[in-house]
Amino acid sequence: MYHFSMTIDGEAVSSDQTLSVINPSTEEVFATCPLGNSAHVEQAVQAADRAFTSWRELDDSVRVEKINALASILEANMPELTQLVTQETGKPINGLNGIGSVMEVGASIAWTQYTASLALGNDLIEDSDVAKVEVIRQPLGVVASITPWNWPLMIAIWHVIPALRAGNTVVIKPSPLTPMSTLRFVELASSVLPAGVLNVVTGEAEVGEALVSHSLVNKIVFTGSTQTGKHIMRSASASLKRLTLELGGNDAGIILPDAKVEDITEKLFAAAFHNNGQTCACLKRLYVHESIFDDVCTALAGIAQAVTVGDGMSEDTQLGPLQNAQQFSKVHHLVQEAIAQGATVLAGGKPVEGKGFFFAPTLLVDVKHGMQIVDEEQFGPVLPIIKYSEIEEAIELANSTPYGLGASLWTGDVEQAQRIAARIESGSVWINDHGAIQPNAPFGGIKQSGLGVEFGEYGLHEYVALKTVKVCKA
Repeated sequence: MYHFSMTIDGEAVSSDQTLSVINPSTEEVFATCPLGNSAHVEQAVQAADRAFTSWRELDDSVRVEKINALASILEANMPELTQLVTQETGKPINGLNGIGSVMEVGASIAWTQYTASLALGNDLIEDSDVAKVEVIRQPLGVVASITPWNWPLMIAIWHVIPALRAGNTVVIKPSPLTPMSTLRFVELASSVLPAGVLNVVTGEAEVGEALVSHSLVNKIVFTGSTQTGKHIMRSASASLKRLTLELGGNDAGIILPDAKVEDITEKLFAAAFHNNGQTCACLKRLYVHESIFDDVCTALAGIAQAVTVGDGMSEDTQLGPLQNAQQFSKVHHLVQEAIAQGATVLAGGKPVEGKGFFFAPTLLVDVKHGMQIVDEEQFGPVLPIIKYSEIEEAIELANSTPYGLGASLWTGDVEQAQRIAARIESGSVWINDHGAIQPNAPFGGIKQSGLGVEFGEYGLHEYVALKTVKVCKA
């Protein structure tokens, strides 16, 4: 049985109450951690505020050195962190198409290293006989990070590392469903970072409310549902805190009639089903031209029926369980409702018998807009497949959602796809791939999928304020 403490001001902190963490493959408690409260938030924010003065004044090369040291710590503890991620999320060690907990920890290392390499220089706007005008980038102060349960370590890295790189300090609240890998990471990081620079408080809604409303928090970065993001935005408005919100998505993929079915179906399936569909940038609605509709459906169904579903600790497992009972129930309900409304099941369609929150990878046809399975983000191993006749129809359907995170186009005509991409209402459009994020390219949503971006220089700039300094010479 694992137990990790909170880390506040460089010290291990406990509580008189604990959280039990369930392994979704077994439905059994495998770890415990403290159940924090608003007093712990106060302690953590005050520590971060005190640490900010000295952290921001460090020579930039020292901050880079320390962030690179964090990457080395992740790498040195990769086996332990990989196992924690699998046990708390159910994510397979290797996973479908190589997307599993090994990939999550490996990507966390890569993102940390890349972010350490970024520079935050000043911009010289004018240097004339009249004036010198320079734009200076300065850190914001205390950053509050709230992370979800689907990629707990990697998203923590996405939040924490650019904040630190820009000279801010951080208080992070992981999901109470998956706190263990984050707790362990912050514990390890405390051997490198000055006390108070990075703090973690675990808990339920009380902790989140106290954190986002605290007067000393100057920025909030949140990944999660649109509903929760709207609540955070309301709380932040009282003091006009800076926000980066990566929220819900209902990503559409459009297969054009010239696409070669045999070349794309493995990639398509992985785009929709890796991590059991529990990824914000997974493919969640698929529009297929009528001329190749049957071929695409047959190919995808063959893959779905051959996929290995099981405990993530087995190296052969491709898909694990849904992370929690609530999400399992939601997915089951959406599938049952769709079937009652006339959907046809090509594969799956029901839970896997036995212990754990396992649901068979599911493909549905005879679905349409107006069904929840199409209109809502199911966030599970389910893909509704919709037939279209004209590309204008597919574009209209893809855009007919309040969300705008990602989308994809599958075709042999890249030039046509680029023209269509300009008309798709989403923060990212991939051509002949889906969800292919990388640390040097910005990622974020439009419409109700969020505010701001993450990754690369664009994401790093979300953690600074601009100050214009003008020297008048005449």
